Amino acid sequence: MTFPVRPNDLAAMQQALHLARQGGDRDEVPVGAVVIDASGAVIGAGHNERIALSDPTAHAEVLALRRAGAALGTWNLSGCTLAVTLEPCTMCAGAIVNSRIDRVVFGAWDPKAGAMGSLWDVARDRRLNHRPEVVAGVAEEFCAALLDDFFTRRRRPS
Repeated sequence: MTFPVRPNDLAAMQQALHLARQGGDRDEVPVGAVVIDASGAVIGAGHNERIALSDPTAHAEVLALRRAGAALGTWNLSGCTLAVTLEPCTMCAGAIVNSRIDRVVFGAWDPKAGAMGSLWDVARDRRLNHRPEVVAGVAEEFCAALLDDFFTRRRRPS
């Protein structure tokens, strides 16, 4: 089931792309994420920081969820939307489900590790107690190009 793109989704994805570029400039895989509340205000944001923090869980989504929870003073992010430039992995999909976030909007598909429709579909698993709406492919070409450029530069001989 595909859900419609809302007006705030594109603005949130633009902010996530900006964060992804910042991460890429720091040699992190360029993935950015923002959590917006029902009014469209950003309440949590992040880009990958696994290298900077020496933390395997420091994915953009997890950092954005943590910061949104801190801003709201609760772990329960119902009523919020997460916009992320790359389809979340299984770890991030689990964090999303456990945060009770209402919607996930992502850009590029991740056929190697995606867990919101490509390789796995954690968000729609009926065995889980929460299933967020998933809107896929928002600004997909920009999100995919950012990742392609990053990995092309990394593979280039010095």
